[in-house]
Amino acid sequence: MREKVRVSMGTLRVLGLEILATEADPTTAYLQTYHSGKCLSNCRFCAQARDSSANAEHIARGLYPPRDTQEIVSRLMKAYEHGLLRGACIQTMNYQSMFDDLVYLVKEIREGSSIPISVSIFPFPKNSFEELKALGVDRLVIPLDAVTEAIFDGIKGMQAFCPYTWGGHIKALDEALEVFNRGNVGTHLILGLGETERDAVHLIQSLSDKGIYSALFAYTPIPFSQLRGDVPSIGHYRRIQLASYLIESGLSRFDRMRFSEDRIVDFGVEDSVLEETISSGRPFLTRGCPDCNRPYSTESPGGVIYNFPRPLTRDEIKLVKEQLKK
Repeated sequence: MREKVRVSMGTLRVLGLEILATEADPTTAYLQTYHSGKCLSNCRFCAQARDSSANAEHIARGLYPPRDTQEIVSRLMKAYEHGLLRGACIQTMNYQSMFDDLVYLVKEIREGSSIPISVSIFPFPKNSFEELKALGVDRLVIPLDAVTEAIFDGIKGMQAFCPYTWGGHIKALDEALEVFNRGNVGTHLILGLGETERDAVHLIQSLSDKGIYSALFAYTPIPFSQLRGDVPSIGHYRRIQLASYLIESGLSRFDRMRFSEDRIVDFGVEDSVLEETISSGRPFLTRGCPDCNRPYSTESPGGVIYNFPRPLTRDEIKLVKEQLKK
């Protein structure tokens, strides 16, 4: 239904359509193509999965209620003009008319605004990526979600009764690179699904070598979804965060890091560089597409913050230094 689009609650606040208390507003508008039913896929961690009985308005922890497309597009243009938003991220689910709905939404946004547009999508033929590029999409994200093929198969592949394969996703990422070029293609990685720190950092390095950036998410248990598990250890998450930042900043590499029982014990940089990097707080900010801060995507207000949506305070940097040792 093109008359509606799903919009995150934080985005609705910035657009003046919801009132809620928050310490950080989103710097990107988070949207999703609208479909009244469930997704044709069956990713076990997802509320919108075919066999999930969870509230389908959830994406991770966030709520994305449907709103009128034209009103959202109009307000989005004004918010961008006034500097309230710096980008738009369109997320998708798997249903028959999804790509046509996506094309429609991109055209509507691009007709009246030059706001940078990122699209998060599952594998499609290369000519579909070329069509999105021609329409004015700036960046393409194809979420792997898992950091190994075995975990992928269990959460969104054959074992999850999904149509996706690890090889198909890697092929789609490579083809997206041919269309959008290095630095304009990304993926999502969910931590806390049984991966080791060695596995995660090895994948991040191989993707970075290709020119693909990685956005990290903490696994978020969703009531009535198919996957039951715990949130990741904060020490595990922080070390992978720091390693990812060092790799994507060109300060270190996987083959310079040392691991003990698959845990990072040496980040491959001098102590002074490591201290300066940690003290900047930058590795622990939300990262992915430019100007994406995803407030409370995987966090509860007042709870543990995995990805900070704004600069860290001095006390938070001190806390992070302790968390890295856990």
